[in-house]
Amino acid sequence: MDIALSSPLQVPLDTPPKRRRARSVIPGFGLTMGLTLAWLSLIVLIPLSTVFVRSAGMGLQDFLAAGFSDRALAAYKVSFGTAFLAAVVNGVFGLLTAWVLVRYSFPGKRIVNALVDLPFALPTAVAGIALTAIYAGNGWVGQFLEPLGLKVAYTPLGIVAALIFIGLPFVVRSVEPILEDFGVELEEAALSLGARPWQVFLRVILPAILPALLTGFALAFARGVGEYGSVIFIAGNMPYKSEIAPLLIVTQLEQYDYAAATAIATVMLVASFAILLLINVVQAWSRRRMAA
Repeated sequence: MDIALSSPLQVPLDTPPKRRRARSVIPGFGLTMGLTLAWLSLIVLIPLSTVFVRSAGMGLQDFLAAGFSDRALAAYKVSFGTAFLAAVVNGVFGLLTAWVLVRYSFPGKRIVNALVDLPFALPTAVAGIALTAIYAGNGWVGQFLEPLGLKVAYTPLGIVAALIFIGLPFVVRSVEPILEDFGVELEEAALSLGARPWQVFLRVILPAILPALLTGFALAFARGVGEYGSVIFIAGNMPYKSEIAPLLIVTQLEQYDYAAATAIATVMLVASFAILLLINVVQAWSRRRMAA
């Protein structure tokens, strides 16, 4: 006669085991999110909100007159135009530099890799003075360019040169990790199937690195729009010709015209945010397309 013994310690076989929540070394989401929002508010949101609050008290007509004057529009054109052109150049040559650093080994590679980060450590004023000394009419490079009719220093072209210098590391450091993770096997497979090198680049490599390339482009563009120290020495700072918007803000502050300076800063802030938002939307679309 079989007797079934029951015990409170017995657990039915079909009962799923309880899942234990993995303990994290960092406090929970509520605390970390609260600290994050508080820190961002102190560092970013509150300072930027003062610009909007100050400009809101001007009145619409005064704001439009100060923020969209002829001189301000010319400064916006110089700042955003040169920053965009420099970011495009850095997008091309930054990708080329990252490709060389990742795919090839050569003597002095560590030195070249360190030189890429030099604009991060070098004071912007030093970079501006150095570029002016090089590209001026009597400089090492400028003395050969000006007889050819190509004047760099004290022109918008000099601004582009300065922004290329300070924006290159953003593109290189954004693309470099993606190229390191990108397997060479995919390229070899495409070549073995009859694809040409330019087809491999456009259809295999470029879609994989495009989000990172756009990120580097956006960072270089944003840095170029707000750059001041390296530009004022080589720009010439001529109103309606080579005057950048940050310099115009400083000029208005020196003249104690705080309302005009705030209006110009607000326009630049909104325009920069809109452009960066557009780039982020393009990046999200590119990631979804790659995932699909």
